[in-house]
Amino acid sequence: MIRAAILTLFVIPALAQQPITYTPAHLASGSPVLFRATLPKAAALTATWLTKPVTFTRTANGTWILLAGIDVEQLPGTYTLDLTETLADGSQTHIATPIPIAPATYRTSKISVPEKFVSPDPATQARIATERAQKDAAFAQTLPAPLWSGSFAPPVPLSATDSFGTRRTFNGKLASIHKGTDFRAAAGTPVYAANDGIVTMAQPMFYEGNFVVVDHGLNFQTLYMHFSRIDVHPGDHVHKGQRLGLSGATGRVTGPHLHFAVRWQGTYLDPVKLLALKLP
Repeated sequence: MIRAAILTLFVIPALAQQPITYTPAHLASGSPVLFRATLPKAAALTATWLTKPVTFTRTANGTWILLAGIDVEQLPGTYTLDLTETLADGSQTHIATPIPIAPATYRTSKISVPEKFVSPDPATQARIATERAQKDAAFAQTLPAPLWSGSFAPPVPLSATDSFGTRRTFNGKLASIHKGTDFRAAAGTPVYAANDGIVTMAQPMFYEGNFVVVDHGLNFQTLYMHFSRIDVHPGDHVHKGQRLGLSGATGRVTGPHLHFAVRWQGTYLDPVKLLALKLP
């Protein structure tokens, strides 16, 4: 009996320890996800997640982390995080971790906006094309290390709506997926950076209105739309809680509010879930 008890003490911790864990435990389409790797001998960790190449970052306590996500349009199923551990001597070990992704349920809505936002004239179409290229250039600017520190904070001191992922019809003609969360912020409400980062875009846009993009490193960005006034400029290094501008009703809107979006490697994540995620 004594011998069996002693063996149990040694066996259970070995079985319980998993080199790869993730938060939240339940993942669905649109979820952000924090991966952790407990591989203390690794000199570098690279991986592929949902066909995207990613790099883990070592923290001060020696663990490795990756802030990533699952696109709002990702089909449910089981996907694999393929990780490569590189040791100091150059040798490598491959670890494949299956990750289940559940379906997410989103609402549908019908919205009425000025007709120019549904059927823009040729001059406006040319403007939209130019702005799309400007956004692509801004999104391509990313830093090789994370700038964010700790959990992301709400950009305004108000409750978010459940508008993320809503399938929308504009004037009965144009269907789209709402890839952000709306805050019912009255015009003039201060809007703050959700975390530390670099401003890569701050300018008026046709659909987005006065628009700000903050890069938090490693292709993780937050987007803020419909400002009445912008208080930052491209290249500014902002800190969590720093004012970016004032909310308003510019662009394609039905009234004053803040549209807040989260973008990771070209995919869009649920901002409400990001704000609930506890980060180191």
